Amino acid sequence: MQTTLTSRLGLRHPVIQAPMNWATDARLVAAVSAAGGLGTLGPNAGARTPAASPEEAGERLRAQIRAVRALTDQPFAVNIPIGRGPMRAFSDRSVEVVRDERVPVVIVATGSPSVYTAPLKSVGIFVIHAIAEVRHARKAVAEGVDAVVAEGFDGGGHSGFAELPSMPLTRQVARAVEVPVIAAGGIVDGCGVVMAAAAGAQAVYMGTRFMAVQESPVHPRVKEAIVEADDTGTLSWGRTTEVARTLANGFARGFREREASGMSPQELHAYIADYRSAANRRVGGLLLGDLDQGEIYLGVGAGLIEDVPGVAELIERIMADACSIATRLGAAFEDGADRQAAAVP
Repeated sequence: MQTTLTSRLGLRHPVIQAPMNWATDARLVAAVSAAGGLGTLGPNAGARTPAASPEEAGERLRAQIRAVRALTDQPFAVNIPIGRGPMRAFSDRSVEVVRDERVPVVIVATGSPSVYTAPLKSVGIFVIHAIAEVRHARKAVAEGVDAVVAEGFDGGGHSGFAELPSMPLTRQVARAVEVPVIAAGGIVDGCGVVMAAAAGAQAVYMGTRFMAVQESPVHPRVKEAIVEADDTGTLSWGRTTEVARTLANGFARGFREREASGMSPQELHAYIADYRSAANRRVGGLLLGDLDQGEIYLGVGAGLIEDVPGVAELIERIMADACSIATRLGAAFEDGADRQAAAVP
């Protein structure tokens, strides 16, 4: 299954491993790229503690980039969330590192495409910008990005306040812009690939599915929780702060209760900041397996995941299923057309 995007990036399959804070490392990224997809180093890749300075964060990223290259010669990506306030120095340093290291693809998120698009493209980097609304996609294209990720509200992690589901969003973005569109949110299998393609996407963006693989650095208890999750295994929260979707656990329910009680956005921001710093809940959930109080980002597609395979096996299975589904659909439509023609006098 080849598209303009896969040809441009040199991919065998239209599968992009989404960046996940604390949940990626060089081993996972290299495995995805070697299997024909596009692996992506997420924030804090390969780390277990936050970096103390932009310089430390930059050198950690450089080490992960070089570790990926030691494991595969296939293309890969780096995710750079645009920092706010004091955190801008961290994202600025990441941009310097990916330029120095000539990373082929950068996926930018959580900020204006005017910030980093030009500096990245000036050294030949393919720039993908993550968006959650059509107007954001149009703005990104106007700034010169090469492709956009349409991130639906059904995906894990933070999403837009508009809370748009992945497929309607993908379809509307694909109609609105002429650059390649990548579908994100709740996609974990071949059926999701076919739905995304039908909506106009040239690739899919999978996060949760790549948490439950053998090469993933997340704790085995998290992988087990993903396999055991059902259709209601995740919760969205943060309507007044920053909409997010995580495992439906004590942490997520507690935040929802505080929000419903009438706590102001300022109080909720202060609460979540204290909560994270007191016990480093993001790391505790994903890497240490705290399933009750950990901040474990998962998409609704977790309810479709039933095993923890190796990356290569997973990607081959996803694409085989996608091709099988597409073939069956094609045959069904062709048969229907033949019957309709036969019925006409």
